[in-house]
Amino acid sequence: MNLPWSGISAAWTSLNYDTVNALDILVMIFFFLLVLGVGLWAMLSSSRATVEDFFLAGRSLAWWLIGASLLSSNIGTSHLISLAASGATSGIAVGAFEWNAAFLLCALGWIFSPLYIKAEVVTIPEYLRKRFGGYRIQLLVAILFIILCIVHKLSVEICTGSMFMRLILGLDVYLSAIILLTITGIYTVTGGLAAVVYTNTLHAGVTLLGLVLLMGFAFAEVGGYQELRNNYLNAKPTIIHEGNWTAKPECYLPRLDSFHIFRDPVTGDFPWPGVIFGTPILSLYYWCMDQIFVQRCLAGKSLSHVKGGCVFCGYLKLLPMFCIVMPGMISRILYPDKVACVVPSECEKHCGTRTTCSPIAYPLLIIELLPKGARGLMLSALWAALMSSLTSIFNSASTLFTMDIYIHIRPMATEKELMVTGRFFVLILLTVTMFWVPVVQTGHSEQLFDYTHAVMCFLVPPIVAIFMLAIFSKRVTEQGAFWGLTLGLVIGFIRMVSEFAYGPDSCSERNKCPLIICGVHYLYFATLLFVISFFSILGISLFTEPIPDKHVSAAIRMFGVNQQSHCLVSGVFLDTQSCLQKALGLICGLDPKPNSKLAREHAAIEMRKHGAMSEKTERSNRYNRKKHDATLESPFWRYVLNTSGLLLILITALCFIIYH
Repeated sequence: MNLPWSGISAAWTSLNYDTVNALDILVMIFFFLLVLGVGLWAMLSSSRATVEDFFLAGRSLAWWLIGASLLSSNIGTSHLISLAASGATSGIAVGAFEWNAAFLLCALGWIFSPLYIKAEVVTIPEYLRKRFGGYRIQLLVAILFIILCIVHKLSVEICTGSMFMRLILGLDVYLSAIILLTITGIYTVTGGLAAVVYTNTLHAGVTLLGLVLLMGFAFAEVGGYQELRNNYLNAKPTIIHEGNWTAKPECYLPRLDSFHIFRDPVTGDFPWPGVIFGTPILSLYYWCMDQIFVQRCLAGKSLSHVKGGCVFCGYLKLLPMFCIVMPGMISRILYPDKVACVVPSECEKHCGTRTTCSPIAYPLLIIELLPKGARGLMLSALWAALMSSLTSIFNSASTLFTMDIYIHIRPMATEKELMVTGRFFVLILLTVTMFWVPVVQTGHSEQLFDYTHAVMCFLVPPIVAIFMLAIFSKRVTEQGAFWGLTLGLVIGFIRMVSEFAYGPDSCSERNKCPLIICGVHYLYFATLLFVISFFSILGISLFTEPIPDKHVSAAIRMFGVNQQSHCLVSGVFLDTQSCLQKALGLICGLDPKPNSKLAREHAAIEMRKHGAMSEKTERSNRYNRKKHDATLESPFWRYVLNTSGLLLILITALCFIIYH
């Protein structure tokens, strides 16, 4: 299986870290201090006294915060490396994943977010419990989401980030990991989602500035876009044989369809049926069902802000094709013997591995093209991309564990206990991440990245099927959803284990995996697995008793949910606290601020004591107020957002047409 991220390895050797000078280091130090300052400000200025405040930033995020956080959570170091490497290897086709995001972000803003907000959920698995009425499907999906966070996202980000810093700065992998985890852990544990989002916004600005800066230097060096088109197909290494061995032409020559997104359905590395049907399935999960991204939308001030954030991020997602993919292609033109090496001994000399050096395409541009100071800014952008991904993963995984697993282990847990649990789970994730570092330093580290990404390709389609049917079909039952999901996961797991057992497939060396198992392109397999899971869920549901319409129609039609959600028991905050307790309360945000929601609830309790308000009336008022604020849209802004969303779709479609 040849995936876009193939070739990433812990065996990478430093390129030329002596080029990083005092000015670059000064810029990076300033960036770290700025991040800590923003995180500290967000931590102290925002309320973190309730579960909603800590995990959803009090549902107070503006559109620009949502959009910037969505982008920064998406663009990590593994994203930069894999996109540029794929561009260097096979051209612009991988950009379809980026442009496809525009369509899915519109779906997130106009279809999925209103549904989740109306259902008043904190996590995505919680919606399945409210839709189907059973806890086992919520538990299964929550555990699966956490596994995907750790195995697919967390391990890949920390490993690629550490390897990136070793490539450019020559830093020890453990030292890089410790620095990253310490900084991100401080404001993630103490500040909650609010601190994560504000620092992510800073990261997004720095990352975009760095990407545009490097793109400008790269296009200037190659001579412009037309020179890129003219020279890319001739960018091949000078050494193609060693002894009696000669590399196959397809292993070192650029593809003739490098400037086309839609490619041959049989011989193409990105076959057009897979791009049309398979890519949307994976992207649908990634943008509309992944807790990391949906959580930002759930924290929006109103539906207008959520839509605005999605549109804002959608426009920004048009840039990676030009800021990351094409610079990766330029890197191959400028340094063909390094980026496009095909002889094992040559590859080992340039980057420390014997298979491919295409993942160093982006680091090479940073080292070779950027001047002093600008290089420090770009390295800060790389740190920003990595830190934003890590903090988003930590916060979302802790939310899933606390609200979908722990809350059922301890049904009467107070809000203070839940927030302490969420923080403690982040510390557990930090420890698990540290244990992943020595794993990637093993001799099979190249396969590790193929395997971790295969987890998403082979396990995500059943999740997409169950959410699509849960939203658009009233006939689907809990039994059908659970067993259909289980069947799809088993099939995907079998394919994944087969990939593990036979090892990765490369141009120069084919594995012995049977074609019926491993010969199906991963985009085709994702489509097939989705279809199997879809009809399995639907078929099993038809043989089981349907859920009464009164319990289902509300969740599907987006008018709220009938089933009552878990009732949290607020913690009791004592007036008599020691200095240490007050300090911990300030750092962790466990004490309510005067203007926080929890403080208003305490005031409501006092009013009930004096007979001014019944508990039932107060709860009803709070529910109606929250529901009204979350779904409020003025006619003017609704028109503006609808027009902006339609324009985004048209521009994206035009991009696909131009580069078809």
